[in-house]
This record gives sequence, C-alpha cells and structure tokens, in this order.
Amino acid sequence: MHPFDYNSAVEIAPNIYWIGMYLEHDPFQCHPYLILNGDESILIDPGSMIEFDAIVKKVQSITDISTIKYIVLHHQDPDLCASVPDLEHLIARDDLKIITHSRMTPLIKHYLTTSDYYEIDKQQLQLHTTSGLCLEFLTTPYCHSPGAFVSYDPHSKVLFSGDIFGGIEESWEFFAKEDYFDQAKQFHAEYMPSKDIFNYALNKIEQLDLELIAPQHGSIIQKPYIADLIYKMKNLDCGLYIDEKYNSELLDTIEALRAKDRALKEQESLLFQQSKMAAMGEMIGNIAHQWRQPLAIVNTLIAITKEKNNYDILDKEDLTCKLVEMEKNIAYMSNTIEDFMSFFKPNKQKQPFSIRKAVTLALEVLHPNIKKHSIAVTVDGDHSLVVNGYINEYVQAIMAIINNAQDALLQHQVDHPHINITFFYRDTQARLEISDNAGGIDDEVMERIFEPYFTTKHPSMGTGLGLYITKMIIERSMNGMLEVHSNPNGTTFSIGVIHA
Repeated sequence: MHPFDYNSAVEIAPNIYWIGMYLEHDPFQCHPYLILNGDESILIDPGSMIEFDAIVKKVQSITDISTIKYIVLHHQDPDLCASVPDLEHLIARDDLKIITHSRMTPLIKHYLTTSDYYEIDKQQLQLHTTSGLCLEFLTTPYCHSPGAFVSYDPHSKVLFSGDIFGGIEESWEFFAKEDYFDQAKQFHAEYMPSKDIFNYALNKIEQLDLELIAPQHGSIIQKPYIADLIYKMKNLDCGLYIDEKYNSELLDTIEALRAKDRALKEQESLLFQQSKMAAMGEMIGNIAHQWRQPLAIVNTLIAITKEKNNYDILDKEDLTCKLVEMEKNIAYMSNTIEDFMSFFKPNKQKQPFSIRKAVTLALEVLHPNIKKHSIAVTVDGDHSLVVNGYINEYVQAIMAIINNAQDALLQHQVDHPHINITFFYRDTQARLEISDNAGGIDDEVMERIFEPYFTTKHPSMGTGLGLYITKMIIERSMNGMLEVHSNPNGTTFSIGVIHA
C-alpha cells in the first residue's frame, strides 16, 4: 500500500506540489509539478493527455488554473508536452509563457502551442517573478535532448531535473529509497548518450545546495540519498559506453592523448630551458657591459695607489679616499649581479606583485642595450596595479617583448626609435601594453609570430623562442592573454592578467 493518496496533490516542499497521476503497474511514471506563486504560478512538465484530467483536477484543488503564468518544458517529448495546447485553452492568459530552450522551440511548435516562448538561453538562465521567486536554469545538453536543462529553486533548494535521475520500475515508490540507483540505472544507461555528456550535467548539478530532487520519471529523491546517487550515476556506463568496442577504442584514444600530452609538456619544458639559456647568455653580456666601467675605475685606482706607494708619496687620507671609491664601485658591481641574477631564482609559488615593479626590473636588466642604441623609453601607468603570479616569469615576458621591439627598431633603422610602456585596469584585468614605432609587422609574419623557432633574424641573432615562451608564460602559467596588434606606424603587444 502506498502512503499517499495519489488522487490528491502532494506537497513535497513549501508551496511546491506533485500533481501527477499514479499509473498502476506502469514502470514509466510521469510527474508534473506546480509551484504556487500567487497569479504567477509555475507548472513544470505537465505531461501527456493520459494524465490531463487528473492534473487539471489537482491544480484546481490548490488554486485556480488561471493563476498559472509559466509552463516549464525541460524537453520536447510527448510524455512531457502533449497536453500543453489543452492547458493553454483552460488557462486562457494572454501573458502565458512557455519556458524552454531555443533549441527546442522548433519542435514544441508542432504540438500547435500558441503561447510566447521564454527561452532560457536568451534570459541569462534565470526567471525572476514580481513576487521575488526566482528559478535558475542549468543547461544539460543531450541529456537527453540537445536543449535539455534542469530548473533549480534556490529558496526551497528543490531541483526539477527533467529526465535526469528518472527511474523505470513497476514497484514504484513516491520517495526514493537507498536502493534507488538500481531502479534508475537502466533508464540512464539507455537514454543518456554517453558517460562524458552525462557527467558534464552531473558535475553542474553536484555544485548545487540540494534538499530535494524532483525528476519527471521515477521517484522523488530526498537529501540523505542525493550525494551517493550522484556518485553512482557518475560511474555508470551509458549510451555509447555500453558498446564494448566503442569503450575499448575510447580508452585507447584517451591513453594516446595522454601520451601526446606528456610528450608536449616535455617539449615545452625543453623549449623553456633553451629560452632561459638564451636569456642568460644575453644577460651575461649585459653584466659585462655594466661591469666594464667600474672595473676600469677600480683598476685605475689600484694602479695610482701602487705608483704613489712606490714613490712613497701615498698619505693616509689619500689611501682612505681611494679605498672608499673602490668599495663604492665594487658594491655597484655586486648590486648589479644581485639585480640581474634574481631573475633566475626559482619561484614556484604564486605571489602578488606590482606591475610597475616588474617593468622596472625588466628595464634595469635591458638598460645597457637600450642606452647603447639610443632608444627612448617612456613608462606610464597605474602604480597600484597588482597581479598574482610568478614575477620572474612575468619579467621575462616583458623583456622578450621589449627585445623584439628593439630588434625591429634597429632592423628598420628608425630615426627616432621609441618604446612606450603603459599599464592600466580594464575589464577585471591588469593590462600592460608595449608599443614601438618600427613600422609594423607583415601579415605573413603576424600569422606565425608565436610559433616556436620562428624568427626573421639571422640564426646567430635569435632562437625564435622568445615570443613563444612569452605566450606560454602569460596564458598557461598566469591564465592571462597575450595579443599583438600591428599597423603601418608600429606594433603593440598587450598582456592581460586578472587583477589581484
């Protein structure tokens, strides 16, 4: 004996009613629901003409049927939609809306419905009523139709799940029990197209705070059984996975993709190390350039001191001054080493850092070459901009772009070479733009600019890894974006990273 009078509406949550019809010995029970909401009540998955009279009777026992303003259709099958035209006639409201997905409206119209559609994918996946009641919609494509979705009431924490969590079982129970998975697995194995597609939907649903799941078929699932049921559903082979040949081929494909992914990561690691070595070679050259003058000064001071000492004309005050001067130049050389080599210190933990600081570090390293070639550099931006990531890698990215601009300026022999660096906040991102006046980049070069080993320079002048590594750093390590724009005046590289 069933514990409910199925001839009456059953309240499953505050103001939410099951208004279905119990079909004895029918394993395919269909369940419409009604959300009471004043004169904006919501009817969910009203069903076929088999249940029409019973559903109308139950609605009228709760509220006048004309209070229904919305009819939710989670998919387009007749067991869910066939009664809609007759319901439209009874409800008789000009403002009645059919809530569904735009992928399903071309099919639903064949039932000769007359109401306007409320297409969830064009309404930010939400419905807001004037009373304050809100429904949220989660798309669950191909479970089991292309436009399938589920509806969630965040106030009651009830999920109206359409075909998902449905069951086929003659010994039907109104509320699911601990063994409900055994009743639901056949339906899902046959109706869900594949394990991957089904899991995509389940992963979305799993994020919701749920008290109750109300499916179109099967039994209503209460909170104590929800988590375990989702876990079992996620491990269910369904659709194409039932075919052993497909399953075997899919596993082979997945393993082949994993092997390719491992090989790609190894290659990227090698490329990154090659880029680091190239950058280190360039940096050693910069260090040598920075050291040249202080070494010459120290060498001169030592020679003068030795000469004066040989002629016994070196007094204590003169010796002290020269030692102080030597110490100052040696300290400058030591600081230069620290500044340059801090770039190569491993930093595996993301930390907040200032965009301005990163730009300053990059320019300190590149200063000798910039000065040597008389390139004007201007820097302007919001000093408060902070991002979260690896500062050393970010500095390397800036250096690669500036080096690229410098090479272009020299190659085109620009009369007044200039590099402009700006940083600002836009659309949640800290943006850094580096522009030059080198006359732009040819279209055929633009298409390949981020390819590894692609370079327009002589092999002795470049490895073709700088911009490739830069793109990897920004887009993979820091989840940002790197774009390049060019015109006849020059080129602009734009880095965007989420503002911390």
